[in-house]
Amino acid sequence: MELNTKKELVLQAYGNFFEKALIEEIDSVAKLVEFQEGEVLIDIGQYIKSMPLVIRGAIKIMREDFDQEELLLYFIGKGDTCSMTMTCCLGDQKSEIRAVAENDGLVAMIPVGKMEEWLGKYPSWRVYVFESYNNRFNEMLATIDNIAFMNMDERIWKHLQEKSKIHRSNTVFQTHQEIANELNSSRVVISRLLKALEKQGKIRLNRNSIDLL
Repeated sequence: MELNTKKELVLQAYGNFFEKALIEEIDSVAKLVEFQEGEVLIDIGQYIKSMPLVIRGAIKIMREDFDQEELLLYFIGKGDTCSMTMTCCLGDQKSEIRAVAENDGLVAMIPVGKMEEWLGKYPSWRVYVFESYNNRFNEMLATIDNIAFMNMDERIWKHLQEKSKIHRSNTVFQTHQEIANELNSSRVVISRLLKALEKQGKIRLNRNSIDLL
């Protein structure tokens, strides 16, 4: 972890969102937690007692169907939180999502009691929470639209662009099977459509990685 104080790290990620007094409170109550790529941070069926504010890195939010197949809902990154986590915290409900680290990073965990207290105490927190709900809702609607209205090749291309943006690289380090898992498809279908995208000049396929051209 970088040798910054907790307050400095929170300011870097959330200084544009929150007033000074709220930053001070976050500094006093938040617990910093580092995570590594592939780590499961929140699992389905788990009770959630604190809410993550992402300071560094990215986390993918997954949903599981009755056959235990996963579907990628959306990503959260620096300056974001997960509205579904907030709902579980405030309602004392079990999680219905799985949060998996997309890469190495850091979160500030906020106790559930403070989340409720700050809604009435800090206007910036209230706006942030409502905007987070709205952003995540729109992302889930986009996921539904992708499934309902997009061809699988379009979904793959959008998925690769999203991965490229998150990692700030034109190279996506992901196998065909991993893409299939996140898009709830089969490896055979994904491999065939990736080869088609390569023929179109959009990507270059490598062993366990894909270059966006």
